[in-house]
Amino acid sequence: MNIHEYQGKEILRSYGVKVPNGHVAYTVDEAVEAAKKLGSSVTVVKAQIHAGGRGKAGGVKVAKNIDEVRTYAEEILGKVLVTHQTGPEGKEVKRLLIEEGCDIKKEYYVGVVLDRASSRVVMMASEEGGTEIEEVAAKSPEKIFKEVIDPAVGLLPFQARRLAFHINIPDELINKAVKFMTGLYTTFVEKDCSIAEINPLVTTGDGEVMALDAKLNFDDNALFRQKDVLDYRDLEEEDEKEIQASKYDLSYVALDGNIGCMVNGAGLAMSTMDIIKHYGGNPANFLDVGGSATAEKVTEAFKIILSDPHVKGIFVNIFGGIMKCDVIAEGVVEATKQIGLEIPLVVRLEGTNVDRGKEILHESGLNIVPADSMADGAQKIVSLVK
Repeated sequence: MNIHEYQGKEILRSYGVKVPNGHVAYTVDEAVEAAKKLGSSVTVVKAQIHAGGRGKAGGVKVAKNIDEVRTYAEEILGKVLVTHQTGPEGKEVKRLLIEEGCDIKKEYYVGVVLDRASSRVVMMASEEGGTEIEEVAAKSPEKIFKEVIDPAVGLLPFQARRLAFHINIPDELINKAVKFMTGLYTTFVEKDCSIAEINPLVTTGDGEVMALDAKLNFDDNALFRQKDVLDYRDLEEEDEKEIQASKYDLSYVALDGNIGCMVNGAGLAMSTMDIIKHYGGNPANFLDVGGSATAEKVTEAFKIILSDPHVKGIFVNIFGGIMKCDVIAEGVVEATKQIGLEIPLVVRLEGTNVDRGKEILHESGLNIVPADSMADGAQKIVSLVK
């Protein structure tokens, strides 16, 4: 789950991480009032969307007076920002962060991620702040320094100091940098983050080490114990179909193709999309119904797939282990009857109770095309859609 920058900074502040003072604003008048409250000689007006690259897209402006705050707020609110992370459709700006300016001396990068190769949390840092870390890794990998953290003891002070020295934090600010990194790591662990990225981390003229920007993402599987984080969820930033899928514990991601996919298991779902592409088709979604699908769940999955107007056919690919093929077949039949399906539907079943599942589909009398294998099903749905 993603949250906005201002929300991430609220969380970081509660862990002792230094961030600039700021207020969220939903209207131009609120933006002006927020700027007056701050009383800063320079005010930063920042678009709040779930995407990076806002500055390059015109979503971050520096105002030198209240009139400029109003002008920039009018310009950014309601604007559709298109960045490298939004896709060509962009995202509409519905809220702003009005933040005090600061005397920036130098920009750095620091981030905490899970390294799946070592199964450890890793803190990365670079003196190339303000630049996407992927770009730094491609052009100057020697400028990225890492510390692998033992979960039994956490980030140790010497590791934070070593990172600070490597990225050339001024000697007099090393202790503040250590406190910053420790707070960031604690936030990552205690809030079940999947990433905690500060870009840029800055040193200032008055001797502070602070987060000028903040990106916190959270592990969806841990949200049951992070109720305060869940309160930050902005549904307007998410795809409506994905929101609906989450209510039924379905893993759904919308894509730009025209063949709807309903599969059990993430690996099989990925393979299904690959084989559809292999035979010249384009998947419209990733949809994993999980290992305990019911007829209700399958029906809801069909409704979500069909809510995409671009879908011209559906491929159901189920390998029944814990999940029984006859239960899936009953769900498919029920969903087809309820929805009044008018587009091609190809079903491939394999595994537990597969023969009974195929019988149910055949006896339904519905226009369901059976497939003997994944490749056979992919070829058939691509052909029917074309």
